[in-house]
Amino acid sequence: MNTNDNTNERGQDPHAKVLVISVAAQLSGMHAQTLRAYDRMGLVSPGRAPGGGRRYSLHDVELLREVQRLSQEEGVNLAGIKRIMELTQEVIELRRRLVDAAEAARTVPRGRELVPFPKSTALVVWKPRKG
Repeated sequence: MNTNDNTNERGQDPHAKVLVISVAAQLSGMHAQTLRAYDRMGLVSPGRAPGGGRRYSLHDVELLREVQRLSQEEGVNLAGIKRIMELTQEVIELRRRLVDAAEAARTVPRGRELVPFPKSTALVVWKPRKG
């Protein structure tokens, strides 16, 4: 993968929705009807062409291959696969947020407090309890 997250080593955006359903089906090793069913179930969500036809990305094809692998090799049902994919996306988002937080923490000057603490000149007189 290139250092630019939007392109692969060939300079292509793997998330660009450019593949028609027949090409995506062939690349993923599935039937076009299976791709339509997965779209209805929300497993893989293709884009739409102006005429309404489905358009898949190379990333979508990778997801389709993973769905097939989980189903055939691991024996996971489609509901389980959908949950795995949701949790995977959640982990990706949490990792991104962690990187952002770490970067923000690095920008705080050293020796300074992360949380501002108001300074006060108030004086408190302490008196011991009698008793």
